[in-house]
Amino acid sequence: MATTLDLTLLYLFAAVIGVVLCRLMKLPPMLGYLAVGVVIGPNALALAKDSAGVQYLAEFGVVFLMFVIGLEFNLPKLKSMRSLVFGLGFSQVGLTIVATLIGHLALSAVLSYMGHHGGLLGWGINWQSAIALGGALAMSSTAIVVKMMADRLELESEHGRRVIGILLFQDLAVVPLLVLIPALGDSASEMTRTLMLAGIKAAGLLIVLLAGGQKIMHWWLNLVARRKSEELFMLNLLLVTLGLSWLTEHFGLSLALGAFVAGMLIAETEYKHQVETDIRPFHDVLLGLFFITIGMKLDWHSLYEQWALVLMLATGPLLFKLGLITTLAKLFGASTGVALRTGLYLAQAGEFGFVLLSLASAQKLIPHQVESPLLAAMVLSMLATPLIIMYSNRIVMRVSSTDWLMQSLAMTKIATKAINTEKHVLICGYGRSGQNLARLLEQEKIPYMALDLDPDRVRQAAAAGHHVVFGDATRLQSLVAAGLSRASAVVVTYPNTPSAKKILHLVHDHAPSVPVVVRTIDDSSLDELQGAGATVIVPEAIEGSLMLASQALALVGVPMRRVIRMVQDQRVARYGLLRGYFHGADDDSVDELELQRLLSVTLTADSACIGHTLAASLDQKDTRVAVVSVRRAEGQVVVPGGELILHVGDTLVLSGRPQDLSRAESLLLKG
Repeated sequence: MATTLDLTLLYLFAAVIGVVLCRLMKLPPMLGYLAVGVVIGPNALALAKDSAGVQYLAEFGVVFLMFVIGLEFNLPKLKSMRSLVFGLGFSQVGLTIVATLIGHLALSAVLSYMGHHGGLLGWGINWQSAIALGGALAMSSTAIVVKMMADRLELESEHGRRVIGILLFQDLAVVPLLVLIPALGDSASEMTRTLMLAGIKAAGLLIVLLAGGQKIMHWWLNLVARRKSEELFMLNLLLVTLGLSWLTEHFGLSLALGAFVAGMLIAETEYKHQVETDIRPFHDVLLGLFFITIGMKLDWHSLYEQWALVLMLATGPLLFKLGLITTLAKLFGASTGVALRTGLYLAQAGEFGFVLLSLASAQKLIPHQVESPLLAAMVLSMLATPLIIMYSNRIVMRVSSTDWLMQSLAMTKIATKAINTEKHVLICGYGRSGQNLARLLEQEKIPYMALDLDPDRVRQAAAAGHHVVFGDATRLQSLVAAGLSRASAVVVTYPNTPSAKKILHLVHDHAPSVPVVVRTIDDSSLDELQGAGATVIVPEAIEGSLMLASQALALVGVPMRRVIRMVQDQRVARYGLLRGYFHGADDDSVDELELQRLLSVTLTADSACIGHTLAASLDQKDTRVAVVSVRRAEGQVVVPGGELILHVGDTLVLSGRPQDLSRAESLLLKG
């Protein structure tokens, strides 16, 4: 007989396999959890049973998910997105529930009139069940959609803001639905009394917690943080989250509501980001266990026998939500293309749909013969989501001719601003780093053109006279419209390696002579970006530490020239992109012979190496110098490989110690 530890180890092993496979296929890990749950469940290989112990453990995944959502729930964010959250989001959730109820009542009336007692009526579906079902179907997958939008750099796009607004309201709507669904199983009078009592309890508890809770939470976290113990801070975080969950459960409410309140309270403190980082491992692992238990509930026999119903339940709600969300987004001022993209991104089922469906099933609102096809249909719709999102642009372009026109107008707008600009710096991303760069370029009277995906930032900066336009720097059309071929340099100002690699690929294919400067967080991706063609890579962590060290050295009396020399030497040692410096008359002479230098050697018709390969002309091991770059006479910079043929006008940049550089120069010019 399998113990709880045996089952837990099996779940963890299955979770690892599922996540690895999803990573290899570039799919969200949640799909892997669902898939392995189906495989090991009692209705497939029967390796594990849906034990109460593991179910209770998985329930904490939902608790931590609600806690993370509470961290994102803050008044300034809601105020800035109020029309999208409480207008578009409320309309979508409310109309989905109402439509499900109306559909059930209409179907019931038709079947009753025809004298049929099978179908949905025979399965025991009533109006209370329809409301619970509508709430479950109204949810979309926050985990899948947000992950894919982040990978596609669409979080700040027009449709991205609408998608986030609707998802945020869906997450908030779960709180009252968790209270409503258990009450739906009672009689009408009992349900009214239960809902009123729950409403009074929730209101009273929330008023007490939110009125004085923020000050108490801030004081308590300060007290714990002063102990300077990460272990104590983590234990306190778990205590607060589970303690408030316990409190709300004993008030007759749900565990998830207490976790949501805990997240709200911490969101208003300066420890929010630290807490998000600390809680993430618990949240991800426990939520993964929850999705495994959901996958285990799928009954393959029911799926095989009722495949037509499963297909109908998968496509029907998906098409309905697509049409509803597209229509609502259009009514709230979106263009046809933006509205259709919003609908495509949110048409699927969501993780909270499983939570609400499980709760409704536990309250006997959803019979087993209905629950299994519904679960299968929801899983299928979520499995289809990555494909729908990946092909969304093609779908929109085929359906909406105006979207093609809007994109063409956007490219025309970018091109109009950049048409008279030459030798400019193309800035990808207009955040703090991009704006600081733009100010320095303006001081030097160097033209620039910036691309950014935040419409509010673009509107405000353009109104202030900055040369910034709305555009996606990872799209070739945007780069070409911004004058890529005429640019003197491209600078990627945001630290996103996948996005930077896309830009590098586009620049390398269409403007290989334009140098690219890339910003990164640390030096972990230096080789990867350098291999993709980055001219200069600036890791924030290294540069920050070097600036910190240089200021400290200057303050304790080290000469500034020596400080600069030491910083350059450290750059060489850390990531080797700046191999020394070009020698000048004002250089400090201390340790002069031990420092790396750069030397440019331009080849003339009399040079001994003309027509020979670089390897034959210069034995780098013997001379102990490195060839940093080779610039052709026409201006093209090429990779200095050993088989490279040297020509008249080539300029070689060498790195090494002074005596080694002198010998290498002599070999190149005199042989």
